[in-house]
Amino acid sequence: MKIAVIGAGAAGFFGALSCAHHFPEHEIIIFEKTHKLLSKVKISGGGRCNVTNSKFDINQLHEFYPRGAKELKKTFVQFNHLDTIKWFESRGVEIIAEADGRMFPKSNSSQTIIDCLTDEVKKHNISIVQGTGLLSVELLSNNQFELMFSNDNKYQCDRILIATGGNSHNSAYDWLRKLNIKIQEPVPSLFTFNIPDTIMQGLQGVVVKNAVVKIKQTKFAEQGITLITHWGYSGPAVLRLSAWAARALHEMNYQCKIHINWAGEKKEEEIRQEFVLYKSKHPSKLVFGNPMFDLPRRLWERLCEQNGIQEKIKWAELPNKLLNKLIESICNDVYDMKGKTTFKEEFVTAGGVDLEQIDMHTMSSKKHSGIYFAGEVLDIDGITGGFNFQAAWATGWVAGKNIGLL
Repeated sequence: MKIAVIGAGAAGFFGALSCAHHFPEHEIIIFEKTHKLLSKVKISGGGRCNVTNSKFDINQLHEFYPRGAKELKKTFVQFNHLDTIKWFESRGVEIIAEADGRMFPKSNSSQTIIDCLTDEVKKHNISIVQGTGLLSVELLSNNQFELMFSNDNKYQCDRILIATGGNSHNSAYDWLRKLNIKIQEPVPSLFTFNIPDTIMQGLQGVVVKNAVVKIKQTKFAEQGITLITHWGYSGPAVLRLSAWAARALHEMNYQCKIHINWAGEKKEEEIRQEFVLYKSKHPSKLVFGNPMFDLPRRLWERLCEQNGIQEKIKWAELPNKLLNKLIESICNDVYDMKGKTTFKEEFVTAGGVDLEQIDMHTMSSKKHSGIYFAGEVLDIDGITGGFNFQAAWATGWVAGKNIGLL
């Protein structure tokens, strides 16, 4: 059979390789509309490629995937993070875990992953055609498909694996809709918050280890590392929050109030008690130069400044009025979000092909026999930490091992 793979990203490559492994007799061609291969792999993880996550637990998928957790169980029982590690290590790529569970190639370079995948494609004689965007798919009377491309070329095949990735400008959604395939509106996920507030200007690069970030008047909140940037806030807590609240933030047009507790889960009364205790034990110490709650010194001093606490004030001299203001700033800091920022091309999208139309055991379309899906073109997205790549490897592998069946 002739198998056409649409999209040369992680899911497309892995789907093609899985098909070649299970059905070496088939002809496989990958079509990519750009002139770049595995572009997202290249830039992911700051150029290191966060391949998967060592703390992956199939019984806790709801904690890792804002959308698609339930359906992915059917896929991950066939190919999980251990299978991913084994696949790469059997091809000479050692994968190592960091303390937070993220896993990277030992080389700390995404090029190692790219080289491994492209070498495997060459070994299996899989063809790649670049600069060729798919415009339409037509089902022929002999149960084959005719693909029409942007360069006016046509290609007939027996099976199609659609792995075009996910973003709001994905042209694949246009021809998918013409096939009566339902698309959940794609909206951005995993982005940083633009906060045009002068209070934190000059603190870019400051990292708070355990802040709680909330979207006011919603249920959405995340706790963890928070980074102050030139344009606002980032870090794992903010990125996770953007994923879980992707649709809500889109509906708000990314204009809302963000609440931050710099002391994590500590309540106002806990903070007050710790201040009173510290004040009684260290009355002669300066407030300004002695951060509490493991806060970075630069942030602590900025919070003191904005609440009128001068550098020479000692704890014994701190008026209750200023103490109350400092407590409020630590546990109830509020900022106006005015938009979002996505790092380069490293984006994830909430939305895509509706999962009710997909047999997740095989990754095949329920509407059109012979069409399969893998990766972010589906309405699946995970939080940071390697979960999106794990979904790409798994859905690609499962699609590939079924797409060649007669």
